[in-house]
Amino acid sequence: MNGRLQDKIAIVMGGGASAPEAGLSNGQAVALIYAREGARVVVVDLHLDAAEATARMIHAEGGEAHAMQADVSRHEDVKRVVACVAERWDRLDILHNNVGIEYLGGPVDTPEEAWDRVHDVNLKSVFLACKEAIPLMERHGRGSIVNVSSTASLRYSGIPYLAYNSSKAALNHVSRIIARQYAPQQIRCNVVVPGYLDTPHIRTMYRHLSADRFAEVMRERDAKCPMGRQGTCWDVARAALFLASDDAAYVTGTLLMVDGGASI
Repeated sequence: MNGRLQDKIAIVMGGGASAPEAGLSNGQAVALIYAREGARVVVVDLHLDAAEATARMIHAEGGEAHAMQADVSRHEDVKRVVACVAERWDRLDILHNNVGIEYLGGPVDTPEEAWDRVHDVNLKSVFLACKEAIPLMERHGRGSIVNVSSTASLRYSGIPYLAYNSSKAALNHVSRIIARQYAPQQIRCNVVVPGYLDTPHIRTMYRHLSADRFAEVMRERDAKCPMGRQGTCWDVARAALFLASDDAAYVTGTLLMVDGGASI
């Protein structure tokens, strides 16, 4: 039986994991679920070994994946990735932008360099990827762009991550503008908006804590979620799969909340 993405070509920007020992990242889960549903997946990561690790997981399940290295904040790197896809398949069906970094600080204590770097990685990367990918999608009259944001784009979490929050808020609106502009070309653009997640990234952030304190922090995070638990990488991946697939053929410009009701 064919999957929902059978024979589609997908690029997953940020498809590796910075801390593989801590479990699957959101990007890895998305790459895996796209491949399981029949897509040929180009896994892109800043570190080639991270992209290759995800590709090996896909190959082990009988899927097709190709690993590429790129700094998605650099136009030449992004252009190279999309050019390789165009040369090999002459089409692109799905662009998934998953990359994100943060800096702890408000307007006074965030260095200008940190502000620029966070916005380059979180926002400019999406601009560059769309700049290169959309003409390839237009060639075939359709495509799906899935961008990953955060509930931090909508409200203050109690911790000042000004650069991160602002970059993700801008990402939401950039996605809606792209959705409206390219709706006549049948190119959809949607946003997955995760809330509290138990992911390798979070576990790496708290790696300096003792085991007891870490367990306490995770209980606190669970308690902040109306459903009583944090989400997982698979919650994000399943939402992305819906938006990427033809199940969402009439869905564009939406912010799909994946937060267990925390933003209500």
